[in-house]
Amino acid sequence: MIADLKPPQQVKTVYLCKSRQLLKNKNGKEYYALKVQDASGVMDAKVWSINSSIADCKINDIIYIEGEVVLFQNNLQLNVFKLTIATEDTYKIEDLIPKSKVNLENLQTELLEFIDSVQNNKVRQLLESIFYDDEILEKFINHPAGKSVHHAYLNGLLEHTITVAKIGRTLSRNYNHVNEDLVIAGCLLHDIGKIYELSNFPQIDYTDEGQLLGHIMIGLEKINTYINQIPDFPSEYSLVLKHIIASHHGELEYGSPQTPKCIEAMIVHLSDYSDSKIKMIEEMLDDSKETYVGYNKILNRNIRRTKSEE
Repeated sequence: MIADLKPPQQVKTVYLCKSRQLLKNKNGKEYYALKVQDASGVMDAKVWSINSSIADCKINDIIYIEGEVVLFQNNLQLNVFKLTIATEDTYKIEDLIPKSKVNLENLQTELLEFIDSVQNNKVRQLLESIFYDDEILEKFINHPAGKSVHHAYLNGLLEHTITVAKIGRTLSRNYNHVNEDLVIAGCLLHDIGKIYELSNFPQIDYTDEGQLLGHIMIGLEKINTYINQIPDFPSEYSLVLKHIIASHHGELEYGSPQTPKCIEAMIVHLSDYSDSKIKMIEEMLDDSKETYVGYNKILNRNIRRTKSEE
């Protein structure tokens, strides 16, 4: 596994190609810079000698590599001697894609517990009609929460959703005038459109629907369809739930067609915002042992690790 590699280790194994660039060194000689991935992480790889195999290699191809691990500018890098497209009998896809560190069975149990906790019969029926659909549930469980920003791994969407629901429930119970059922439903459904916006592993790329509509609009359409199938669904709850989905990014410049205008929508927005931003920092801390672990373009700041007093 990539996480266990140390120089000058020799490598003969299969990886997922995450990126591929044809570059030139200072002498004008062409080489390929790759990012390769397995379930434990991502690593830079350089192909100095170009042949037809590397030329045929595309992003998201499964590739067999022979090479050597080296240390370059204080980072591990793989110098590739041989690269070919791997045959299907030489790998298991689950060994090549990162997944949530949280126990999947626990996440699924928590999802069902959140659904069961909803007191309003119509709102609970809406959640059951969506999450008890085997096709939707399978996609939801296995999907990443994003392409690269946060929770971009197997079961990432489910992990993110459960954390958002936990934060939302805690906030709901500390303020007056909050309909907790709508907060829980909004938290569970806020990113439901992502199972249609993004393709699943190993590609993790935007679908046509995702490119043209985005997960907020897709989510609104899907939820509206399910609400219309439930007789006498409260019109107020329908309106507020759709507003929660529409406003969960918080600001117009961040992709929401509306800003949060009710307390439940603000709670869902802040719960989603908190988990996504904190997770970005956690993932950066996981990837480095340095005190300053790097600059995050989205957060627009350099991230620092708090030192232990031990």
